[in-house]
Amino acid sequence: MSIQQLATQGRDRVHGGLAAVDTARLRQMRNASLRSCFTRLEETRYRMELVARIHGKQFINDAAARSINATWYALQNTEDNIIWIAFGGDNQADYARLRPLALRKVHMLLCVGNDTQHLHDTFRGVVPEIRDTDTIAAAVHCACYSLLDHAAVLFSPATPHGLSVETAGRLFCHEVNEL
Repeated sequence: MSIQQLATQGRDRVHGGLAAVDTARLRQMRNASLRSCFTRLEETRYRMELVARIHGKQFINDAAARSINATWYALQNTEDNIIWIAFGGDNQADYARLRPLALRKVHMLLCVGNDTQHLHDTFRGVVPEIRDTDTIAAAVHCACYSLLDHAAVLFSPATPHGLSVETAGRLFCHEVNEL
């Protein structure tokens, strides 16, 4: 693999690949007690998973990001030109910590849910386009058919939202695969 091919994979994919190499090396460790510490680690599902590339857009499932810090990590580790799908409803969330990254990277914010005013208030003037959608399905459809080319569609809720990580993650994957 050339360095250019490696670079186009994105930081999260490179980190995942390096982790796989480390995992293979850990399995060869001679110290059984040290090795057992690492065998208890489980992969987090729906954390920065590339679901598909459609119409020049990458769809990334980060349904496990149910905090501002987790979403900060997702935004930080996603290439520029982001269409961010987030859940509204948490009026106490400190979204302001995401403003510097959003200013640099997010070109469209799709707010899912009924109570999205806090997201609008926080990101007005920071993100060029903010839209409300009722469901994940509507947000995926809106992101896919937006005029923004070569974007990363990042589903990173940022707050707990009533759906389990598993349910939200599967729903996002399903809707992307239905496009």
